[in-house]
Amino acid sequence: MFVVMISSELAPVAKVGGLGDVLFGLSRELEVRGNSVEIILPKYDCMWYDEIWGLHKIWEELWVPWYNTAVSCSVWFGFVHGRKCFFIEPHSPDNFFDRGSFYGCHDDPLRFGFFCKAAMEFLLKSGKQPDVIHCHDWQTGLVPVLQYEIYHRLGMDRQRICYTIHNFKHQGITGEEVLWATGLCRPEYYFHHDRLLDDLNKTAINLMKGGIVYANHVTTVSPHHAWEARHTNQGHGLEHTLAIHEHKFGGILNGVDYDVWNPQTDRFIPSHYDVWNVEQKYGNKEALRERLWLRKDFKPLVAYVGRLDAQKGVHLIQHALFYALEQNAQFVLLGSGSESGINDHFWHLKHYLNENADCHIEIGFNEQLAHLIYAGADIMVVPSLFEPCGLAQLLAMRYGSVPVVRAVGGLVDTVFDRDHSDKPPEERNGYVFQDPDPPGVESALSRAIGLWYDYPKEFRRLVTNGMAHDYSWSQSGQHYLGVYEHIRAK
Repeated sequence: MFVVMISSELAPVAKVGGLGDVLFGLSRELEVRGNSVEIILPKYDCMWYDEIWGLHKIWEELWVPWYNTAVSCSVWFGFVHGRKCFFIEPHSPDNFFDRGSFYGCHDDPLRFGFFCKAAMEFLLKSGKQPDVIHCHDWQTGLVPVLQYEIYHRLGMDRQRICYTIHNFKHQGITGEEVLWATGLCRPEYYFHHDRLLDDLNKTAINLMKGGIVYANHVTTVSPHHAWEARHTNQGHGLEHTLAIHEHKFGGILNGVDYDVWNPQTDRFIPSHYDVWNVEQKYGNKEALRERLWLRKDFKPLVAYVGRLDAQKGVHLIQHALFYALEQNAQFVLLGSGSESGINDHFWHLKHYLNENADCHIEIGFNEQLAHLIYAGADIMVVPSLFEPCGLAQLLAMRYGSVPVVRAVGGLVDTVFDRDHSDKPPEERNGYVFQDPDPPGVESALSRAIGLWYDYPKEFRRLVTNGMAHDYSWSQSGQHYLGVYEHIRAK
């Protein structure tokens, strides 16, 4: 099968969040299974160009219709750790992708509207005929619209489109200008509740809604989050649209790159191990303590790794820190805030706890340290207010750290409470709490710390249960292939 991915991110060359990791992992899994995969990306000026091998220009003048004229683009080709990638570089005074950042510009809807148009023009004029076009998040929401309304009449009528939503919070809500720019025009046609009209703002169109309405199949990144998007406010206003199109909407759990995240071979940790010799894990705990100047004592080590923002439950992270210290545990935090106020707060917390030999707060992100924390921690807290899939709990289990999570999104699909789950004992792998408040965190964290102290053999069983689960891309890749085959058969 020939699959073209159209995306605004790809790890490690252009990565802001989990989208980039998903693109890389899924693309590689599809290739391992014998499929041909190509990826189309914007050519940002701020990409990590040293992660691209053999980058060279393959198309000098790709003319992309834009308003009543056309913009000339160059198309570049290169390999990103083995993935075949095409990068579109527009030559326009707008400098769409020469901004020094990936997102956050006032004209983001026009920037990525142009990218969608250019990607479709490239597929058309290069003669590529993929079986499936797989596009991602609001930045590529216009691809299904353009394919159905314009390009299927130009010879691209066999392509089927899978559209994956990684984050419902950002939807690309904008005005009619993007319609005129991309050649869709006819605002009276698209400003309709059955097409692109935003469900909450009757003067705007919603690019993510366009993707949902026009794609052949729509996925999000975990089964439980698909349910949340349909039946709770996690759809961020798209609940009605998802209800109308529920026959083609579902959740497929993200995977983890088990080549990069592998405690048997990880180059960032000093002591390698697997589920059969998990006692070797504790060499990493000692190495982590030495690196962060933590007290060497008979105590469990609790950790948090990730962003510090409202979604992640910053107030619960802070409460977990102080509660762990009260319960005679140690705590390590690695993360940075998406808002200056949050960052400033945790810098203040860092200075306040600087002399505490059982605590270390690291503001920022360090890939090497993240690996060592996953390998050295006994318990990992993930108290998110919402979490479409979640990566931290999957990495924690991969490295034998017991996850303590809130019952939302993909956390529900992957962590099964030791005491209350209806799963068989061998599938229970952590602790889960319901309410996003301090008593909720305490109810789960106290059980985890208590088990570590009082029943070490049972705690080790939780560790090995988590390590035995397969959350690689293998199963998820097969699910996506099933979706592709389903929409091709229509």
